[in-house]
Amino acid sequence: MSIAAAGVAMAGVVAACGSAGEPSVAREASTVAATATTEATTTTPTTTVPPAALAPEPPVVAAPEVVAAPVLMPPVVCMNLQAAQNLIQDAGVFFSRSEDATGAGRAQINDSNWIVVDQTPGVGVPIEEGDAVLSVVKIDEPNNC
Repeated sequence: MSIAAAGVAMAGVVAACGSAGEPSVAREASTVAATATTEATTTTPTTTVPPAALAPEPPVVAAPEVVAAPVLMPPVVCMNLQAAQNLIQDAGVFFSRSEDATGAGRAQINDSNWIVVDQTPGVGVPIEEGDAVLSVVKIDEPNNC
């Protein structure tokens, strides 16, 4: 049932409730019917936005992959082992290895008591973690430095 029909039906109910001798009830029913008809015919305009007017979504752009510059082996021969390890770490590689150059297999407990007498790989060669191998002897032992 439309709003206008509901208003007219309501006007008839209101008119039927009053007595024939009461004109104010009929007038009120007529006012209600007129209001219902006016409300039923009043519409709110709607605005439709065409798809072309909508803002286009920006394209998805993948972030560029960050490629770290290669770490080049610094010159560490004739440095004490601790200073050599620090220089390699400052370059960007945190794990280097050391070995006893005498072949005795001694462990380098106090790195500052040892001197680097050879390095692998050579100066300027790209290195990664664990690639740097430093051959060392005790500071008071014969060496080429």
